[in-house]
Amino acid sequence: MDQKPQEIKTLFADPSALGLFGLAMVTLVASSQKLGWTDGLSLVIPWALFLGGFAQLFACIGDAKRNNVFGTTAFGGYAFFWFGVAFSWLVKLGFFGEKLVSAADSRQLGFAFVGYLIFTFFMTILATETNKVLFIIFVLIDFLFIGLSLSTFGIAEEFTHRLAAWAELAIALFSFYGSAAAVFNGHLGKVVLPVGYCQVLCANLILPHGFWQLPC
Repeated sequence: MDQKPQEIKTLFADPSALGLFGLAMVTLVASSQKLGWTDGLSLVIPWALFLGGFAQLFACIGDAKRNNVFGTTAFGGYAFFWFGVAFSWLVKLGFFGEKLVSAADSRQLGFAFVGYLIFTFFMTILATETNKVLFIIFVLIDFLFIGLSLSTFGIAEEFTHRLAAWAELAIALFSFYGSAAAVFNGHLGKVVLPVGYCQVLCANLILPHGFWQLPC
């Protein structure tokens, strides 16, 4: 008697609540420094490493197990961003020695911000196929990197620095909401905190017809 092959599926919890909480915490703490509400970077670094880095990396790995390419790429990309930023701050503060401090060129960090602006731009297009909260977060991250890029290169420095600071604070607030929505809705099995699953902007309206093969 022939035996039919059995398929075993392993279910993994949605890691987005933890990932968004990590993003919310690190942007809240970092924006307080940019806005002048707090001073220095010494106590921002631990939150950048553990909440911005490790929490989002954990979410990245969790989404990879769920075969979620978008979540894996987003959480992974921004996790490594915060690792890079934390180590850049450590260099500036002299943790690795004065030789590295004297050789540091902040314009290199500016090019890193430009690279992440490019990354965030195409991720924002993809975010139109998720929910409104995530889409808003990605739009705000676009403004954050626009501000960081321009201010690092000394272009309208005061204005662009403030733009980055307020965008970062807004990212924190929307990420807290997104994290809470993921926990409440997932744990209770019903919509308690709506995130707007209808598409904000269909990708087919942004890019030429036929270029983007996602459902509208």
